[in-house]
Amino acid sequence: MEEFDDDSGTIFRDVTLLALSGFVAMVVMLIPFINPTAEVELETSASEPGNVIVEIHWPPELDADVDLWVKAPGDIPVGYSNKGTALVNLLRDDLGQFNDLTDANYEVTYSRGIVAGEWIVNVHAFRMDLERPPPILVRTVVSVMRPDFMRPVQILEKQVGLTRLGQERTVFRFTLNAEGKLVRGSTSNLQRPLVIDPDG
Repeated sequence: MEEFDDDSGTIFRDVTLLALSGFVAMVVMLIPFINPTAEVELETSASEPGNVIVEIHWPPELDADVDLWVKAPGDIPVGYSNKGTALVNLLRDDLGQFNDLTDANYEVTYSRGIVAGEWIVNVHAFRMDLERPPPILVRTVVSVMRPDFMRPVQILEKQVGLTRLGQERTVFRFTLNAEGKLVRGSTSNLQRPLVIDPDG
């Protein structure tokens, strides 16, 4: 009887080790499918159409609400009261320190594809910080993700000051060609209002 018990213990151990080996082999074979390599991700992003990315930043200590407005060629303006069109979307509408879990004061729009023509970028003082006097210094950055680049390339950067509630300033008017390149001499800050009043 003791001889039979020894054999059953050996059989149990062998079956357990075989099952464990099979499980480890399956996990090793599945690893490439669970975590694709970085090279595949880079190739995918490089083949996607280019995008125009516009960002604004203002000091994190300010409890102020600055709005970004962007108008693409042949499109209507995109901002807090119109967060998206077929071409451009406002991805982050920052309200200052209200309902904000981060320290950053930051808004960004992103386009799906590059449209040739004039782009307009405005900033708007929706709410001022009552504790700190103006101006609110707003840094605006425009980048383009062209099909021939692996990452966005910054084409414009500027800092402007907003000095009063409701002030809207045109930071950039610029023209892109069909390849997403900035047309030389096309950049200006000639004022053009973009803010859409949601109440009419």
